[in-house]
Amino acid sequence: MSPLSHVDGPAGRIAYRRRGDGDPLVLLHPLALSGAVWEPVVDLLANRYDVIAPDARGHGASGWDGAPFDVGDMADDLIALLDGLGLPQVHLLGMSMGGSVAIDAAGRHPDRVRTLGLADTTAWYGDDAVPAWNERADRVLATSRADQVPFQVDRWFTERFRRERTDEVQRVVTIFVGTGSEAHAHACRALGAMDGRALLDRITAPTLAFAGEEDYATPPEMGRAVADGVARGRAMTLPALRHLSMIEAPRLAELAAAHIEGRPLPDPAALQTVTGAVR
Repeated sequence: MSPLSHVDGPAGRIAYRRRGDGDPLVLLHPLALSGAVWEPVVDLLANRYDVIAPDARGHGASGWDGAPFDVGDMADDLIALLDGLGLPQVHLLGMSMGGSVAIDAAGRHPDRVRTLGLADTTAWYGDDAVPAWNERADRVLATSRADQVPFQVDRWFTERFRRERTDEVQRVVTIFVGTGSEAHAHACRALGAMDGRALLDRITAPTLAFAGEEDYATPPEMGRAVADGVARGRAMTLPALRHLSMIEAPRLAELAAAHIEGRPLPDPAALQTVTGAVR
């Protein structure tokens, strides 16, 4: 695993992993996980990019002052990280919650983002988002971390992957169980309150939104709505994948790289094995 470093942020230190050489590429992780979840993807990207994978506030090794926060605050943490590292502009790739944060950052700071990749994410969870996510936050606080695992794993990965790649499923579960419930709950409330639709037309970076066809947390139509709102946006549906598409199929890193480099996009099915896993 890549070593951890830190910079100061608005709510405490921001932990990040950094590996590779080339243009800087920042990876933003999903809810209740950490930058460590990206390791299989980093393995495939660090030979061509300077890959930076931070931990969101209260997640992983990043600090948090305990105050409520919203998606905009997490985007501010990203900008603080870029400032702390002396990076005026980066390629940005976010998955799930990380994608929502990336949308906010790219909409409010378009000059800082060269290209934008959005995996299994959304700018808005819908009219019932606030009560639905508040209820989920309450469940997070009322339920042990271990007892939350079956719900999470079913959302994250296809049944076949769960059966055949128990090692990788357990790696992600370990990150999830190690995440504090208070930070998890506050991040749930942040996602429920989020409405980034007004930011989409401010995004100037070429944008690719993609989602697993079996993703019922952020279905492909949510990604299409984001791409439709961005001037240089396009969307793609990934066959036979669920919510953590790039973890189940790390070779989708090649899809992200093609987007970054302005090359024709590969067929995503060719980047997956028959199980959706990449050995």
